[in-house]
Amino acid sequence: MENAIFEAALDQLTSGGYARLTMEGVAAAARTGKAALYRRWASKMELVIDALDSTLPRPHGVPDLGSARAELLHLVELFTDAIGSRAGAALHVLMGELSQQQAEVCKDFIVQRVMEPTKDAILDILRRGAERGDVRPGAVSPLVADVIPAMLLYRVKIHDREMAPDFAARLMDDVLVPLIRQP
Repeated sequence: MENAIFEAALDQLTSGGYARLTMEGVAAAARTGKAALYRRWASKMELVIDALDSTLPRPHGVPDLGSARAELLHLVELFTDAIGSRAGAALHVLMGELSQQQAEVCKDFIVQRVMEPTKDAILDILRRGAERGDVRPGAVSPLVADVIPAMLLYRVKIHDREMAPDFAARLMDDVLVPLIRQP
């Protein structure tokens, strides 16, 4: 039942925007009662955050693929796929439509659920790469770990989620690998 509720919330968000999303509409689409929604979520923002949380990829646990490039590419592709997904579209709609107070709640979710875990995963990959010798030790830093999330946010905000099919590989080969590789 929860998946049906999340699907209905994301469908309403992407088709009509946050302002037109209603608990009544979500309940009807999910074939449940409005009271059942309010027992679990005090507001539509809480519902939307949980729906996004259930759908967005988890950046931790990137497998050891033998090179930092391959592992970082795996992570970037995970996120470029998410940006192009319905959850990515819903997040984009949400960020464009929220009031300042609502945007803070959403920003906190993005930082805690997406940005910080992604940076942690990148730092883990960079540490593994430094141990293998394919990453220079000085590249294992929070500033370097910010490059991927910053580039993805830039593409989402400035280029309206448009990602060329080779974006992930170009980000690796033109930006990140030269930044992290051994001299």
